[in-house]
Amino acid sequence: MDYVPDTSVIISGKFREYLEDKKGVKVILPEAMLAEIEHQANEGRSIGFTALEELKKLRELADSGKIYIDILGNRPMEWQIRNAHSGEIDNIIRNIAIENSATLVTGDHIQSILASIKGINVVYLKGPEKEVRDIEEFFDEDTSSVHLKVNMKPLVKRGKPGEVKLEELNYTVTNDELENIAYNIVQRGKFEDQSFIEMDMLGATVIQLKNLRIIITRPPFSDIMEITAIRPVVKTTIGDYNLDKKIMERLDNKANGILVAGSPGAGKSTFVTALAEYYASKNKIVKTMEKPRDLQVNDSITQYTSLEGDMEKTGDILLLVREDYTVFDEMRVTSDFRVYSDLRLAGVGMIGVVHSTRAVDAIQRFVSRIELGLIPQVVDTVLFIENGKVSQVLTTEYVVKVPSGMNQEDLARPVILIKDFMKNKTLSEIYTFGDQIVVIPVGATASSSVNPLYALAAGKIKEDMAKFLGTDHIDVSFASDNRVVIKVPDTKVPKLIGKKGETVNNLEKAYNLKIDVDTLSEDVNIMQEALFEIKNKTIFIDVGARNKPVKIYVDGILIMQARSSSKGFIKLRMNSDTGSNLYKYIKQGKRIQYMIGEEELNKIPPGN
Repeated sequence: MDYVPDTSVIISGKFREYLEDKKGVKVILPEAMLAEIEHQANEGRSIGFTALEELKKLRELADSGKIYIDILGNRPMEWQIRNAHSGEIDNIIRNIAIENSATLVTGDHIQSILASIKGINVVYLKGPEKEVRDIEEFFDEDTSSVHLKVNMKPLVKRGKPGEVKLEELNYTVTNDELENIAYNIVQRGKFEDQSFIEMDMLGATVIQLKNLRIIITRPPFSDIMEITAIRPVVKTTIGDYNLDKKIMERLDNKANGILVAGSPGAGKSTFVTALAEYYASKNKIVKTMEKPRDLQVNDSITQYTSLEGDMEKTGDILLLVREDYTVFDEMRVTSDFRVYSDLRLAGVGMIGVVHSTRAVDAIQRFVSRIELGLIPQVVDTVLFIENGKVSQVLTTEYVVKVPSGMNQEDLARPVILIKDFMKNKTLSEIYTFGDQIVVIPVGATASSSVNPLYALAAGKIKEDMAKFLGTDHIDVSFASDNRVVIKVPDTKVPKLIGKKGETVNNLEKAYNLKIDVDTLSEDVNIMQEALFEIKNKTIFIDVGARNKPVKIYVDGILIMQARSSSKGFIKLRMNSDTGSNLYKYIKQGKRIQYMIGEEELNKIPPGN
């Protein structure tokens, strides 16, 4: 009998298992299936590599004479591969089975139904029931995460938040062993209950395997293959945190825009799970927005991920659900903060999770992302988690007043107060100064030796000088109320002063300040944005430093080293390999940065 497997049973390994008690059968591998697997592997997707491993094992069976392999059909068009999720490749595979009067073997329920409708003899193989090697083998009851890397000893973290210890296991993980573990994880993620492949992108796959969140990375995303598995160690209730009665009253009656903040590993997810379940126990409808979905909440709370890869679409759905509280875990990019704000302003209670090293930083993440006056409506309570405990609670308040550090009554303006809830004490103020939004510490948290107006004015002047001179390597400080010192690299001094002092005189009139110009020493290891000009098929990079060793980076990756010229430039011909690659990166809109070297690089030729 002839068999035609589809991609699903190749990835799962079930087709090879199906052939174990059969000898001398003919296996037809469609070119379309091979092209799809090749595409997935080239994209760095784990399912592609898993399928390749299975194909290699089938070839070994053929080489031993147990089966015969024939490869038939035409290679699909690129658009068919891109639309494989829409059934294009499956349709080609079904046609191969029809044309060769072969039996189609699939693990896809829809594929099996369509094949039967078309009169194709089909064998439907369900997902695997048991795997020999599991990632859980590396966990014990106290293990929170496991870190596996090729040719390295496994690292495990054990202990509760705030008491975590990193331990090294006494053996080395081989490449074959790690591939085998990844292979089984992908299979289980696709077929086991309460498990799914959350994301599968170039070089990175995220899988939720029951209560384990697993990240598999490969080149080019990571320099080497790595598997990281994370699991919550403890399950808490809100009562375990022994929160003050005043805090509980606020959570019950006044907290509708909540941020749970803290550094990675501080216990934010554990706390927010307890908070979500607390609200659910109060007869509130609670939903979550997660990417990936890894909060270990009870079954009464529905967990949503990004709809078609877009959290904004998830937010649109949640507006229709009419929930009382939504947990947004974790907010990172601008669109996340806007979705949180939109839902909150629509009347939905929000609990957002953010990374920050200070409680006030969580509020600052909203500055410039939404209108200043909306911040107290969007964020009214911040719970800062440290070592698994709530160490600080902040609240926000909107007032009109003269900002701290200013004396004139005509300077009164809208001010957002950030207060320590338990002490009822203002810690910081947020307000506009000119065209800037600033966050200024007040009271005991502010430095008595620094006038906040000086800091604001210095920041504005530095921003202007950076645009004018084309470098961030600038220092601005006030010597007195009407005198400012601007320090710049020696190559920028002539431009700042101008011919016969014309430029600096104009600046003094504009700022109504006396300006002293000084030379700034060339600090090393400061990453700066590169300013470049292209003319006569040559790229000129202005680094603002003469005769210095310089490193050039593209999106944070070092691509070249060179020495700047006597005029502070690095010059690259576009017909050279390096120049051609850099020009390509510039056209792609990649971030080009430079860093002045720490020591003389004698073997580096001058840039010109």
